[in-house]
Amino acid sequence: MTAFGYHLSAEEHPPDVLVRNAVRAEEAGFDFVTVSDHFHPWVPWQGESPFVWSVVGALAHATERVSVVTAVTCPTMRIHPAIVAQAAATSACMLPGRFVLGLGSGENLNEHVLGLRWPSPPERLEMLEEAIEVIRSLWEGGTKSHRGRHYTVENARIYTLPERSPPIAVAAAGKVSARLAGRLGDALVGVSSSSATVDVFREAGGAGKPAYGKLDVCVAPTAEEAVRTAHRWWPNSRFPGQTAVDVALPEHFAGLAEMVTPDMVTEAVVCGPDPDRIADRVREYRDGGYDHVVLHQVGPDQDAFFRAWEDGLRSAVSRAAG
Repeated sequence: MTAFGYHLSAEEHPPDVLVRNAVRAEEAGFDFVTVSDHFHPWVPWQGESPFVWSVVGALAHATERVSVVTAVTCPTMRIHPAIVAQAAATSACMLPGRFVLGLGSGENLNEHVLGLRWPSPPERLEMLEEAIEVIRSLWEGGTKSHRGRHYTVENARIYTLPERSPPIAVAAAGKVSARLAGRLGDALVGVSSSSATVDVFREAGGAGKPAYGKLDVCVAPTAEEAVRTAHRWWPNSRFPGQTAVDVALPEHFAGLAEMVTPDMVTEAVVCGPDPDRIADRVREYRDGGYDHVVLHQVGPDQDAFFRAWEDGLRSAVSRAAG
């Protein structure tokens, strides 16, 4: 059975709105919420980027049932994995049984802020693997030290630990990262409806583990209005994969956004009021092997999405998911 989530887009909304919308998502029957972790928005006019761990703390007290997933946190450069381990342990204590630590290898957009060299893709995955090792070690309890290629931990102990360590979901966009996710993760965070990444993940050790897929939508009274909104607020949906990872500043992404046309955005974002179009895309995720689908309503108007969800979208996507 497919679980449905609602995405809290921290690049587009201030923290109080994120928390309010999470409460609405819980009331609307969503199974989980995901929240992005950025230092910068993709383009300047998105305008927000609150600290994810403050938001997670607020979500713990504002919600009662939904699971909370970081989608995703980079534990390699901007924040040392020992600190991520402590933050996630505290979050899991406040969200017993309903916190998932989503991890990924990051983007230069967020990780360059400390003035460190931006590593090559293989090195970033190597750093992610070592970071996961550090995090899991600290979650075991007791005083731990670690001297690896990328990280040093000296006599560190996390005193506030949950009864059970939270699952780690690992983001993957290709075969190499999917193998790492299958080998080291408790779940997968994928970037498209294609089954290719999920298949590699399951073959590498992810059999029976959850697979999360994110679907961008823009619900509006007309398709034309939806396309205008999506083109304005989410042009990054069409930035080439490696470019999206390597570019450093929102202002640089703004230049790239000038080359993104409305038609290009509609290839990635399902636009308009028709619930069946969204349901068709959800079916693609189900057929691709995803058992957790998170819906991201692009743009300021989240009310339109929640109204649509209650008026028939929920039924349509549930039927599509089988």
